[in-house]
Amino acid sequence: MIFDKDTAKKTAELLLQINAIKLQPQAPFTWASGWKSPIYCDNRITLSYPEIRNFLKEHLAKFIETTYGKPDVIAGVATGAIGIGMLVADTLDLPFIYVRPEAKKHGRKNQIEGIVPTGKKVVVVEDLISTGKSSLNAVKALKEVNANVQGMVAIFNYGFHIAVQNFEEAALSLHTLSDYENLLEQALDTDYITQQQEETLQSWRTNPAEWNL
Repeated sequence: MIFDKDTAKKTAELLLQINAIKLQPQAPFTWASGWKSPIYCDNRITLSYPEIRNFLKEHLAKFIETTYGKPDVIAGVATGAIGIGMLVADTLDLPFIYVRPEAKKHGRKNQIEGIVPTGKKVVVVEDLISTGKSSLNAVKALKEVNANVQGMVAIFNYGFHIAVQNFEEAALSLHTLSDYENLLEQALDTDYITQQQEETLQSWRTNPAEWNL
């Protein structure tokens, strides 16, 4: 679920403006999963633009306080959301931790870096939601140390059906600044893409694992 329409459109505009999101329906990217994709998203680029990262952190922080009240801790999902998660925590004047995909093989062998918040209220910050698998893996790790996970917020969501299903099964709320539908609407409104390209982009999202141009 998006925060609100205006924020969703503005976020999409900013991400396209700095090429944090690239749309190339005629020259698809190849994801690490092997999927062919007409879109590539790297929200870490936003950290290089102070005005844009401030917009993102302020809207995420405001939404967290409005929706969940002030939690005890902000948790970022490594590695993509460490930067934006830290900025949100700093804005709210809260402790910050981050969660790795798995425990380290050396040293203290931590999966969660920072003071583990046993019994405390935690909101998780993500940069991007695709299938939701890695995001929910972080939530699982937090719950295993008895953290009280309130929900998750993120910058952008592809809106895949599998992600919706995964979050429903985990009984975890997810809210994002923007999503795929608002991105395409913004791109079409500003002539970033044509109507024909928009149709191609819509067809990809229907079945991304088997899509090909």
